[in-house]
Amino acid sequence: MGLLDGKVAIVTGAGRGIGREHALALARTGARVIVNDLGASLAGEGRDASAAQSVVAEIEELGSSAVADNEDVADFAGAGRLVAHAVEEYGRLDILVNNAGILRDRMLVNMDEAEWDSVIHVHLKGHWAPTRHAAAHWRERSKTGEDLRARVINTTSPTGVFGNAGQANYGAAKAGIANLTIIAASELGRYGVTVNCIAPNARTRMTESAFELPDYEGFDPLAPANNTPIVVALCADAAQHITGQVFHIFGGAVNMLRPWSPGELFDAPDGWDAEAILTELLARLPDGAAPVGMAEMLERVGGAYTPK
Repeated sequence: MGLLDGKVAIVTGAGRGIGREHALALARTGARVIVNDLGASLAGEGRDASAAQSVVAEIEELGSSAVADNEDVADFAGAGRLVAHAVEEYGRLDILVNNAGILRDRMLVNMDEAEWDSVIHVHLKGHWAPTRHAAAHWRERSKTGEDLRARVINTTSPTGVFGNAGQANYGAAKAGIANLTIIAASELGRYGVTVNCIAPNARTRMTESAFELPDYEGFDPLAPANNTPIVVALCADAAQHITGQVFHIFGGAVNMLRPWSPGELFDAPDGWDAEAILTELLARLPDGAAPVGMAEMLERVGGAYTPK
């Protein structure tokens, strides 16, 4: 018996990299999988149906069931057809893994409008649209009295939660996905749906284009497959009461991140004037304050892994 026997899952952006690993892992544990991938370039251009179909072939070699889907998840109607495809093919939908994305990095002062719009569109709308259609499907099932154990797994990134220079469009979209996760979790719990999010680290065509990645001896913390166990675990029925969380993964380190908190409190019972609060700021922050940055955060969580 597999952990996800009988479940039906959609994985977007499943033709390569982390999405492919998610699709294979879900299939190995018993789920039937809709392998969605537009087959576009890293910048979101073109189409190639073979990417999704090749992963379907791999799943079938495992003795599991899968079908390819080439809908554009950032197109609202296309996302609706994707969800309908799962229901038509397998009679239900239980799991939605939102993973599709593109990259168009540029420093803020040089970024043009198309580079901003395209990345926000694919990542943020490409998460919202499938979730919106899946949520409607689950709400209707819940109204019939069905006791649902449905799942949404979203994909943010270290850039989205820690920040990284040169990725304002990507980071803003990914930060939005993290907050979308929290809001969707609070709204969909009444229907038996949990919504969680991962911030993966992996060696993929996306990260290799953005960073100089080190090689490791032995266990590779950047192997895409490192990001799939938490996804499968969160999809299990036993994880029904874990929702609205963001998990950062680096190799074998999984950090359940803390959301925004009240943090440092500056309190004046009768209100502040500008000079008074400036004096307080300088007193409490004599060395100033600045973001920690992604490099330092990754060093903190990945310090156990030493590159060659």
